[in-house]
Amino acid sequence: MSEVVIRSDTASSGSPGLLASLDPLLREWLPRQRWFAGKGRPVTGFSLVAATELLPPTGNLGLYHLLVRAHQPLTLGAPPHPGDCYQLLIGVREALPPRLAPALIGHLDQGPLAGHTVYEALYDPRPAELLLEALRTQARIGDLRFERDTGQEIRDGLVPRLMTAEQSNSSIVYGDTFILKLLRRIVPGTNPDLELPLALAREGCPRVPAPTAWLGAELAGEPYVLGVLQPFVQGASDGWELALRELAKGEDFGAEARSLGRATAEVHTALARALPTVTLGHAQLQLLVDGMIERLEAAVQAVPGLRPYAPGLHSSFTALADLAAEGRTWTAQRIHGDLHLGQCLRSPAGQWSLIDFEGEPSKPLPERRMPQPTARDIAGMLRSFDYAAHCADPTVTGWAEACRAAYCSGYAEVSGADPRTDPVLLRAYETDKAIYEVVYEARHRPDWLPVPMAAIERYVTSDLI
Repeated sequence: MSEVVIRSDTASSGSPGLLASLDPLLREWLPRQRWFAGKGRPVTGFSLVAATELLPPTGNLGLYHLLVRAHQPLTLGAPPHPGDCYQLLIGVREALPPRLAPALIGHLDQGPLAGHTVYEALYDPRPAELLLEALRTQARIGDLRFERDTGQEIRDGLVPRLMTAEQSNSSIVYGDTFILKLLRRIVPGTNPDLELPLALAREGCPRVPAPTAWLGAELAGEPYVLGVLQPFVQGASDGWELALRELAKGEDFGAEARSLGRATAEVHTALARALPTVTLGHAQLQLLVDGMIERLEAAVQAVPGLRPYAPGLHSSFTALADLAAEGRTWTAQRIHGDLHLGQCLRSPAGQWSLIDFEGEPSKPLPERRMPQPTARDIAGMLRSFDYAAHCADPTVTGWAEACRAAYCSGYAEVSGADPRTDPVLLRAYETDKAIYEVVYEARHRPDWLPVPMAAIERYVTSDLI
């Protein structure tokens, strides 16, 4: 790796002018990014949260780290919101080489960088090398803090490459040794994407790659997690892609589903050891059920096709409240929070790992960090099997049901409790998840709407299992 020179000062005096000059370019570029959360609403302006100059724009390459708040009109009935904050790495060159053409943001003709071209720096190996070197040396650069587990070695000379299939964040792989996940939508507070893997590493849980290093900042007294470096599982198969491949070949996925159930239970039991658990009684369960009913009512307004099923869906939630009223209690703990096949990796040796503990990015951070019944994670995986089954052509009869049974059996082998023995709780969470899916598909992928709608119909016409 070529020598990386890091500036350790924060770009302050030029930052407002820089943002003002970037404004028209970012208004066009930002909404096109996969990780931009405010699609469908125009960007009306930006405000600067923090700016750090990592490389001065005096040579062939300049580099800025920006935290920028994007302002957009509120949707009808939405509560006041200051706008989402995004992490940007802006590269600066006089001219962009052809290899970086996909990274182009635009050309500046005013402001402190007038005459330069700006671009998404993660496409460029040199800025990616700089980030790894800063993590390796535990650098302090302006407001940025690069931390690492000193018990794990970070070698230099690892060749970086940007992964292009990322959705809500961006990831760089370094020489098939590490993967750096940079969070895009930034919120203050303890992020579970770092908190939970660190807790699992302390418990010695092998199902989650232990964080090697992480990038953060402290702004106005609030901590921010900006990125996490973890070991890269070389040759691993994404659970979703693996399931679809097996379906296409007509192969049974039961053994993999069972192993995945065991891995999920290992993570849950380790989290229960590492972090506090709570008991949910009548009052707590009623709040949980009220939230499910509220989401159902909002979904019926958004997707009128749900209306005929609303009474039956409502009864799935009230049945859970009735059990709580009778004195039934449940244990809540820290969970993954957004578990599905795409959040799982299978190594070439056949070991499953769980990744991406950020939770649902659309949820407030305190809500994502709340203890919850493990049934929520399990329901997410069961819905994922259902989605995979609907991708098969021709349809493989009974595939999702077989995966469901195998996954729950594998879970029980480790946890000692089969999720199917608490059918009211599991059905409530599956129903809640399917309702969310209906709204999402209606808004973003109408062709997929029949998948959750078929589940909705099944839930209101079939007995609990």
